Amino acid sequence: MTRRTAKRAIKRSGKQVSDDRHAIPDNVRVLFEDGWSPMEQMEGPQDRERDQRFRKNIRPQNETQQQFFDLVQDHSVVFAVGPAGTGKTYVAVAKAVEALEAGKVGRIVLSRPAVEAGENLGYLPGDMEDKLSPYLRPLYDALTDRLSAKKVRSLMAEGVIEVAPIAFMRGRTLNNAFVVLDEAQNCTYAQLKMLLTRLGWHSTMVVTGDPEQSDLLPGVSGLGEITDKLDDVEGIGICRFAKGDVVRHPLVAKMIEYI
Repeated sequence: MTRRTAKRAIKRSGKQVSDDRHAIPDNVRVLFEDGWSPMEQMEGPQDRERDQRFRKNIRPQNETQQQFFDLVQDHSVVFAVGPAGTGKTYVAVAKAVEALEAGKVGRIVLSRPAVEAGENLGYLPGDMEDKLSPYLRPLYDALTDRLSAKKVRSLMAEGVIEVAPIAFMRGRTLNNAFVVLDEAQNCTYAQLKMLLTRLGWHSTMVVTGDPEQSDLLPGVSGLGEITDKLDDVEGIGICRFAKGDVVRHPLVAKMIEYI
């Protein structure tokens, strides 16, 4: 009865009645009267405009990054030290993804010290992975940039991409893996020594960090000391970035000169 009453009211108002069950009801307002669709700009490849374009294969942005690329290609252990914004973490994760997709390694192991930047976040709920997720966010961002978020979740569920806390690395042997240790300036000398000796067969380990941005007490960080000691060891590559190698924002390079 209600539908008949509504139809009679519409007829009296002079509007056309449609028998289509999928017609837009009267209580729904059309947002775009001209029929605009958000997919119209995606009809052809020539019309696709994006603020950011992702490349399947990354390329070096400067000579130091090219040196970093070559060291990762030819060495089993590589240190990348230097100021923020030079692409250390992104290149390390991108190279790990390339090695995984090429079949050179069987898994990716990500590790990062759980040290707050000058503030205490208190207790974090969840399991081990949930507790470490805020600290590993930069690594996740680089991973989802090279792989889709769905694929990253799938590979993590399968154990192909592993989140390995530094506290639980003791006694392990990482074979057939690409290991990325980020923010190594927040590791002590003993921690770095322990982590470096986890290297197994057919594996690559990349250690990144900025000795000038340690969140530990002065003199506690072991990154600068351990890179100096291993500088002359054959088979270990050390890439030192400078403020002129910043690829993030021009102001970052300028701020580094004064702060």
